[in-house]
Amino acid sequence: LSDMFGRKRFFIFGLIVFLLGSILCGLAQSMVQLSIFRAIQGIGGGALMPIAFTIVFDVFPPENRGKMTALLGATFGISSVFGPLLGAYITEYISWHWIFYVNIPIGLISLFLILKFYHESPQRTKQIIDWGGATTLVLAVVSFMFAIELGGKNYAWGSVQIIGLFSIFAIMFISFLFIEKKAKEPIISFSLFKKRLFASSQVLAFLYGATFIPLTVSIPIFVQSVFGGSATNAVLILTPMMLGSVVGSAMAGITQTKTSFRNIMFVSIISFAIGMSLLSTMNPETSRTALTIFMVLAGFGVGFSFSLLPTSSIHNLDPKNRGTASSTNAFFRSLGMTVGITIFGSIQASVFSNQLAEAFKGQAQGTNFLNNTDLSSIFQSGQRELIPADILQVIIDSMSKSITTVFAYSLIGIAIAVIFIFLMGNEKVVINKKDHQVNK
Repeated sequence: LSDMFGRKRFFIFGLIVFLLGSILCGLAQSMVQLSIFRAIQGIGGGALMPIAFTIVFDVFPPENRGKMTALLGATFGISSVFGPLLGAYITEYISWHWIFYVNIPIGLISLFLILKFYHESPQRTKQIIDWGGATTLVLAVVSFMFAIELGGKNYAWGSVQIIGLFSIFAIMFISFLFIEKKAKEPIISFSLFKKRLFASSQVLAFLYGATFIPLTVSIPIFVQSVFGGSATNAVLILTPMMLGSVVGSAMAGITQTKTSFRNIMFVSIISFAIGMSLLSTMNPETSRTALTIFMVLAGFGVGFSFSLLPTSSIHNLDPKNRGTASSTNAFFRSLGMTVGITIFGSIQASVFSNQLAEAFKGQAQGTNFLNNTDLSSIFQSGQRELIPADILQVIIDSMSKSITTVFAYSLIGIAIAVIFIFLMGNEKVVINKKDHQVNK
């Protein structure tokens, strides 16, 4: 839509909808209301990141784009880690309502700045909105998400509900592919996927999103349940990873004109793989210092993707396709994060339950404790002290094992990512005084 009607108009629209959703979330009186208002907030927020990257390509010449995308990528990395930290602090010491209200002053400042200082070209590309593609894609993704989230928990995998959701996903996805082939202006242009760099960048965005999200979710749980401590202190441990991702994002932006996208991503994947491998070896005896080092390595590696993959997605595309390319990359990253949190969350819960069942097998005391105790008490320092030492140790060991298993499985996604980094080719941003950018 920003390709059709202008970046500024839809950036402002997204910002206003995001602020409205934030206000409504803070006023929510039930979980149903909160879920609906979060969806509204998500609609607005979903427009901001891809349009921001597209604006950078519209406004800045090639020699400055790397630095600007590095700033945006660093912002994404900081917010991914610092956001949960701030949210935990506000929830614990103020009120959960303010984790939404805090967006309002920041959003209003952003709205003022974009209205006053951003002046875009009046030229527009007339296109047709692909309502059919958008509808079938949303229905396919939503049904798939519900299926893998509810399967094995609320309903058996072979139940009518889960099979029905997977059937809806298959029908809607096939319909989406058919509609996109016929659409004059498809919501996701398959012609872009004929470009090797673009196609591999989308797969990498998905894989990085899926393998990065377990870090931001599982490490605080590990710290809080295995080491003990408050929610705020647990999330605070993510700060080293945040700093590592900022440095990685900045390096990716700075080096884009010096070497190929592929070479930069190789540095990224090596650091990411080493960090994740080390995290998968943790146990209750692992020191916080070691954990910090592991997180810095993983965060440094992931940080490269925040600024580089949006850039490689838009590289050498016509201005009329930049909005589509940027939003597609943001979609695949978000989809990867959603799939990752669902799949890896299910793995963690399954391993944790199996470990406890195996450890307490034949032990009446342990079995009775599991049946009559809310295991979330291990996250609360006051309640934690009331748990018998031998039972607490079993729970800690089981939680540690379940989380490190998630990190080990994440290495599969990282290994697949190596293949697609090879497929990126040797393209790079090359500065030419006359043409500004050419494809080397």
